[in-house]
Amino acid sequence: MNRAVTRESYARRLNRVAEHIWAQLDAPLELAELAEVACLSPYHFHRIYRAMIGETVAETVSRLRLQRASMELARGQDPVGAIAARAGYASTPAFTRAFRAAYDQTPAAFRAARRHNSGAYPMPVEIQDRPPMRIATVPHRGPPQQIGQAFDRLMAWAGPKGVVMPPAVGVAVYLDDMSVVPPAEQRALAGITVGPEIESDGAVTIHEVPAGRYAVLLYKGPYAQIGRGYEELFGWLPTSGEEPAHAPCVEVNLNDPRKTAPTDLLTELCLPLKA
Repeated sequence: MNRAVTRESYARRLNRVAEHIWAQLDAPLELAELAEVACLSPYHFHRIYRAMIGETVAETVSRLRLQRASMELARGQDPVGAIAARAGYASTPAFTRAFRAAYDQTPAAFRAARRHNSGAYPMPVEIQDRPPMRIATVPHRGPPQQIGQAFDRLMAWAGPKGVVMPPAVGVAVYLDDMSVVPPAEQRALAGITVGPEIESDGAVTIHEVPAGRYAVLLYKGPYAQIGRGYEELFGWLPTSGEEPAHAPCVEVNLNDPRKTAPTDLLTELCLPLKA
C-alpha cells in the first residue's frame, strides 16, 4: 500500500472515530471501543490518534463536553448543576474548577457575561478587500452552534493529510439566513484552507470563498458568545453607508481551538458587501 493510500485510510478511520465520539459524548468512551471503530490495534490506537488529531482522546472528550456546556450556559436556562452532570462531572464544584481552568471564568460569571454583555470590549469594523480562499469542506446541517461536530470530522481528515493550523485556518460558511430558516434546517460548511494540491475526495469537497469587499470584525473570545460580535457587526451596518451583498457570512478561525484557551480564540466575522 503506498503512502497516499495509507493517509486516505487513516483519514477515513479517524473520521469514523470523530463521528462516534460526538454520537456517544454522554457515554463512557473506552480506548478499545474507539480502536475497534477505527479498525486499529488497541495497543497503537491512542498514539496514532494523538499524532494525527493533536490531542488525546480524553482531551477531545473534555473539550467537547465543556464546549457544549458553554453553549448551554450562554443560550439556555438550565441550572449549573444539571449542566455539570450532563458534562460528566460528579459535582458542581468539580465542574466549576474545570470550566474556570478552560474559560477563565466560573460558569455563573460566563452566563452573566452573555446576558448582560459585561466584560465586552470595543470591536471595530474594518472594510477590507480580501483575496479568495480555497477551502476543503464538510457539510453541516443544524444549529450553527453545533458546527463543531463538522469541524471535528474535518480535522480527522486534515491531520493525516498534513493540513494543520497554522498555517491553515478554519473557515465556516453559513449558507442560509439564520433569521428565516429554522435552526434544524440551516446549512453550513466547515472548512480549512488548502493549496491547489488538495482535491475533492470522498471525505471533503473543495469550495472557493470569493474575493471581494468585506466588512470584517475581529472577535476575541469563546465561540459560545460569538453572537456579541454579530450584534456589533449588524449594528454597525445601518450607519455605515454600505449595503450587504447577496452572499453568505464567513467566519475565519485564526487559531486552533484544540490548542488555544477559549478566551484567546480569534475569529474574523466577514460580511460581504456590494462593490
